Amino acid sequence: MIGIVDYGVGNLFSLKSSFQCLGIETEVSGDPDVIRSWDKIILPGVGAFGDAADKLRAHRLIDVLREEAAKGKPFMGICLGMQLLLDKGYEYGEHEGLGLIPGTVNPIAERIPVDLKIPHIGWNALHFPKDKPVSPIFRYIKDGDHVYFVHSYSGVNCDASVIATTEYGAELTAAVAKDNVFGCQFHPEKSGEVGLNILKAFAEL
Repeated sequence: MIGIVDYGVGNLFSLKSSFQCLGIETEVSGDPDVIRSWDKIILPGVGAFGDAADKLRAHRLIDVLREEAAKGKPFMGICLGMQLLLDKGYEYGEHEGLGLIPGTVNPIAERIPVDLKIPHIGWNALHFPKDKPVSPIFRYIKDGDHVYFVHSYSGVNCDASVIATTEYGAELTAAVAKDNVFGCQFHPEKSGEVGLNILKAFAEL
């Protein structure tokens, strides 16, 4: 069973609907015992890093998610969910993340030209590092395929885990991975056929 974590932050309907299009059953829950029963876990998220981290704590999910990831279950974070995989986020202060992938989450305003709009909203190409094998979650797509982004912050200090970047006035982290844990800064559930192929590949892990 692929489970989608419900902690009051995230567009759960779009994600569940995307898997339905693929003919894949999913379950949505914020119950720690239910989450422990899943074979694969997806952590969605929209909004501010600190608020989302607080909600994970309020739902008693921090330790559960760390423990399930440590068991080797395929685990994917999407958008803010990806950011929460990293060590810390610097959005309106300093906040602790799950620490599943080394790195921090910082404002893209620190890196991009001042004339570019924030948040970064729109379709951008994915580029795979040339010195690494293509990630298994990208097995059905190709370098240069476009996906949909909505974000003002991005992962930094995580070069060893970067599996895709995108260009928005500067090279920004688009996706990360470490062992069984994956994160997409973009929204695969809003990225048409390309996004569906990423979700399909994750479901096959």
